[in-house]
Amino acid sequence: MKSVLLALSIFMFVSMGHAQDDDRSYLRGQVLYRNAFVPNENVINTTSEFATITNNKGEFLIKVKVGDELVFTAVNYQLQIVIITEEIIRRGRLVVEVKEKVTQLDEVVVTPEEQEKFLEVKNEEFKDFEYEADRSTEVENIAMPEITRGMKDGINFVNIFKALAKANTTADETRAPLKMSQVMRQVYEDEFFVSDLHLPQDQIDAFLIYCDSKMPTQTLLRKENEFQLIDFLVTHSKTFLAQIDGKE
Repeated sequence: MKSVLLALSIFMFVSMGHAQDDDRSYLRGQVLYRNAFVPNENVINTTSEFATITNNKGEFLIKVKVGDELVFTAVNYQLQIVIITEEIIRRGRLVVEVKEKVTQLDEVVVTPEEQEKFLEVKNEEFKDFEYEADRSTEVENIAMPEITRGMKDGINFVNIFKALAKANTTADETRAPLKMSQVMRQVYEDEFFVSDLHLPQDQIDAFLIYCDSKMPTQTLLRKENEFQLIDFLVTHSKTFLAQIDGKE
């Protein structure tokens, strides 16, 4: 009797999971940088914890539904967040234009990108193309210093990592434990670490590895714990810098 109840419970759990996924429809899209294709960009649905990457033409295909959060991230480009709307679902296609991360912090960098004008042009160009720019999409840029403004709406690092881990492991492989350094390097600009945490630019990677061993629990990376995360980074940046100064 117990085995029957257990089997029934498992069946209901799996059925519920499939039902939730069936609510989602495929969204086609493309990621561009200055009118050029962006290959190997991570496209992450943090709501469903599913991830894919763009192909050589910057194209992607991912299941979404209204309210889902799509995160676009890569080491060389600024993170972008898109909240799926009914209009995006109706169109079934999306163009996201990303910006390059600024790594030269000792000089003012002025780029020729004007986001609004660019997307207006892309709207015209993509009328006869397979993908269409959706200017009603809410695209969020988190390049502003997180300490001074907080993480707007929060970023669910746990779900980002889970999605990336699922995309890069097979059913027989054991998923690696969550590490702060594996996610945050893609999410944050160098400027955040240098200007807000006062870290030397060449010590950013070492600091994140240092944080891996100090992070008390994975829940610190959850969206609702954003302020605790910032406090953690500030506190440990000071101890990390003190250790560096002590070695010199």
